[in-house]
Formats: sequence, structure tokens, C-alpha cells
Amino acid sequence: MDAQRALLDELMGSARNLTEEERRGYREIKWDDKEVCGCYMVRFCPHDLFVNTRSDLGVCPKIHDPKLKESFEKSPRHDSYVPKFEAELAHFCEKLVSDLDRRVRRGRERLAQEVEVPPPPPISAEKSEQLAVLEEKIKNLLEQVESLGEAGKVDEAEALMRKVEMLNIEKTALTQQPQQDKLLMVAQEKKMALCEICGSFLVANDAAERTQSHVTGKQHMGYGMVRDFLSEYKEAKEKAREEERLAREKEAEERRKLREKEYESRRRRSDSTDRDRYRDRDNDRERDRYRERDRDHERSRERNGRGSREGGRGSDRKNSSSSNGREGSRDRYRERDRSRSRSPLRHGRRRSSRSPGRPH
Repeated sequence: MDAQRALLDELMGSARNLTEEERRGYREIKWDDKEVCGCYMVRFCPHDLFVNTRSDLGVCPKIHDPKLKESFEKSPRHDSYVPKFEAELAHFCEKLVSDLDRRVRRGRERLAQEVEVPPPPPISAEKSEQLAVLEEKIKNLLEQVESLGEAGKVDEAEALMRKVEMLNIEKTALTQQPQQDKLLMVAQEKKMALCEICGSFLVANDAAERTQSHVTGKQHMGYGMVRDFLSEYKEAKEKAREEERLAREKEAEERRKLREKEYESRRRRSDSTDRDRYRDRDNDRERDRYRERDRDHERSRERNGRGSREGGRGSDRKNSSSSNGREGSRDRYRERDRSRSRSPLRHGRRRSSRSPGRPH
């Protein structure tokens, strides 16, 4: 019947039997709604573990639906919701384990307490009378044993001694019965043991069947599942934190290497720029030296030319034409030198291309 109902729900929907008015206010429940138990979706709900036990948590106030759980497992958003639901379950389980550990500590303290044996109660009048009678009999028998021993009747004396021993046992039983009962109760109390998983008290060295019955019981298995999940969850979180720390360290190392690489690249560019600047400065200095040398040469030629003109005034007319020709040639050379000095860049390039160790 349930299988047929589930099949109809799958084919026609869970609202197939509702009227039109009921369907207007009906909202289909989905696995990510607040009314759905996230603990049940991702693993288990602690409310289902301790039913009809001393640790029963009652009915879960949220929805547990296997179809919703199946829908959650097939959803493309499954992986993104698992951490959220696991965190909810871990919080719930931590509270349960915290309460249980407090109960376990109290149980340990109870077992560790030393049971003080109270002093024996006073002997009643009836027992006092019995003791007096026993002591009188023992005294008489001891006198008879002594007389028989002196007479050499060893067998009779030994028989009376056995009677004395029996009377002494009766006397001890009368005087120590309450104390023996108390010691027996203390010994029984010390045989109790405590289960560290679920906090239940057990009888030490109990029968294997009863021990197995406890281990397979709902309370023991339920708290075992809770503790196992918490241990697994904490290990996964610790592993994730460690991986995140290693990733941060790796990223920091890569950033450091990148900064070193950029610094090295900038340093090389700076060195190259400095070399170019120094080379340009050296070229400028070399060009200035060539210019200064050309100016000195030009001034020397001009001085030599003026001296030649002054010497030509006192010479013959017949040498005037020759002198004029030489003067015109010198003027042409000076004009060419001036044009070179007016073009320092071009002149500097031509001069700089020459070796500085070969001045013209």
C-alpha cells in the first residue's frame, strides 16, 4: 500500500487528492526549505537514534522525508549545501556529547569515591546472653581438655578441642555478622564499571551475552555514531585548514618570487638606462671637445690668414693676382669651416664616428 501511494505521489504529486480551494493555499515542500531537517538530509538526525531509550530526544520538529533526501542527493546544488548541513549536525552533536561527558565525569567520581565502613552496631541483649553461654561452655571444655591431657587421654582431649573450635566459630559469627554484610555490599559496589561511549553503568566481568547486548543497543550505537561523526568532521576541518594554510604559503612564495623578478627586471632596465645616459654624456663631451678643437683650428687659420694679407701689401703688383687667388681659396675654406661649425649635430656625428684616439 505504501509503495503504491509513493508511486502515485511520484506520478501525480503529493497534492493529487486536494480540492481546488486547498490547492490554492498549498505549497509543495522542497528539500532546501526551513521546515526540512538538514541533519537528516546530509547524514542522520540525532532524534532518530535514541527512540525508547533513557536518552530519548523525542520527535524531531522538522520534516524527515526519504523522497526529499533523494531529491537533495540528485540536486546540482548538493555539494554547496553539504557544508551548511554538516555544520548544523556538528553543532547538535557537540551539545549532546558535551552533556554526555558531564554525566560520564559524574559517574567516574561516583565510582572513585571511597565507601566508608560504619562502626559495627552494638550487640543486642539476646546475642549478649548467647555469647555468655558460649564463653561458659568454651571455658568448661578447655578445663576438661586440660584434665584429660594430664590423664594421658589424648583422643578424648582432641575431641573436646574440636567442640571448642565449633563454639568459637559460632561466637565469631554472632559478633561479626553485620560487618561481613557491609563488606560484601562494598565489594559488590566496586564491581561496577562505566561505559565511556554512552555513560551507562555496567557490571564488571559480566556475561558476554549481556555485554554484547549493551554494545548493540540503541543508546550505545547512537552515541557511537555521534562521536564518530564529530571525529570525522573535525579531522576534515583540520585537513581543510591545513590545505588552506599551505595554499596561502604557496601563494605568498609565488608573490615573493614575482616581486623579486620584477625588481630584477627594473634593476636591469635602470642599469641599461644609466649606461645609455652615461654613453650619451660621453658622446656629448667628445663632441664638445671636437667643436672646441675646430674652433681653435679656425682661429689659428684666421690668424695665419691675417698675417699673410699684411705681408702681401709690401710685395710686388705682379704677385697680386697670385695672392688674390690664394686669398680667395682661403676664404672658401673658411666659409666651409663656418658652415661645419653651424651644424654641430651633423659635425658631431661625423666626428663621433671616428676613434677618439685619432684626432684630425
